[in-house]
Order: sequence, then C-alpha cells, then structure tokens
Amino acid sequence: MFKPTPNPPETDPASPYESLDSKKLHEAADRALDYYLNPPIPKDTPRKPSTIYHVGTEVDNETLLVNACASLASASVMLSDFAGLVDGPYRNTMLGIQQVVMLGELAVNRVLDNFDPQS
Repeated sequence: MFKPTPNPPETDPASPYESLDSKKLHEAADRALDYYLNPPIPKDTPRKPSTIYHVGTEVDNETLLVNACASLASASVMLSDFAGLVDGPYRNTMLGIQQVVMLGELAVNRVLDNFDPQS
C-alpha cells in the first residue's frame, strides 16, 4: 500500500544526559538560571533601613501630623493643577487621586483638631 506522506524522521533515542558535554552544559544552564531567577536570600544579615529619609525618634506627634498635613495639601494642589493640563479619562483619574489625597488631608486635619499635647 502506498502512503502519501513519508515516515517521520528517526530520532536519536539517546538521553541528553548520556554524553559528558551535554551533562556539563545542562548543569551550567541550571546554575545560570538559579543565579538569576532564584537568588539566595541571606538569613543571617539583618535588614538595615535606608537613612536617606529619616524621621528622628525625638520628633513629637504634633509636628509629624502638621508635616503630613502640609505634604498632603501640596500633593492635592499639584494633582489639581496637573489635572487641568490633561484631557479625557486621564483627567478623571487625576481628579480621583486628588480627591483621595484631599480626604487624607481632611483626616489628618481632624486628628490635629482633636490632638491634646501632653504639656
């Protein structure tokens, strides 16, 4: 009987690990992948936070709240100004972010209103 397609090519039944070179190549590839995708996590090294932005422990809560309020007010104004320069759905996104920042500012202001410094 005649077959219109030829038989599939014969494949080498040998394992890729049979030759010494292929085994070394496979081990090297595994080491390279582990180095980049599975880096070792040192367990004995304590985490040292960056001190580039540091809030001293001696700063009182009222000062921190006033600073947070001023930062949130500045962010709200910047977002509002930037939203005026943008059109379309990005404007709505910017105004939504501005509103969330404004709500945070209101919450901090309320805490400041209720704050009773321990004199």
